[in-house]
Amino acid sequence: QVQLVESGGGLVQPGGSLRLSCAASGTIFHVVAMGWYRQPPGKPREVVATVTRGGSVDYADSVKGRFTVSRDNAMSTVHLQMDSLNPDDTAVYYCSARVYTNRSHWDDYWGPGAQVTVAS
Repeated sequence: QVQLVESGGGLVQPGGSLRLSCAASGTIFHVVAMGWYRQPPGKPREVVATVTRGGSVDYADSVKGRFTVSRDNAMSTVHLQMDSLNPDDTAVYYCSARVYTNRSHWDDYWGPGAQVTVAS
């Protein structure tokens, strides 16, 4: 099995910054892609940013220019630097990874989530 653990959430004032990190561990053959999703209160889960093993990144329009996703393939970790935060960024942030556990089998895995609250 594969486990994902997020860290770095918390309370921040509007205009502030936070950095989320996520580490994958367990039976990992290789990690295809990692990313961040979020679920604001009362709304469905949405994609925030993704990064492939080769380094290709994609962002939701709402976070472009403010958030930066990065990945350390050797450590199977992914980070999300969040700058210029505003109250609309308040959500539970989830780490996700598409992992091959052997040469032929892959699954999508999710972390338990990290609360990010932007308020003054």
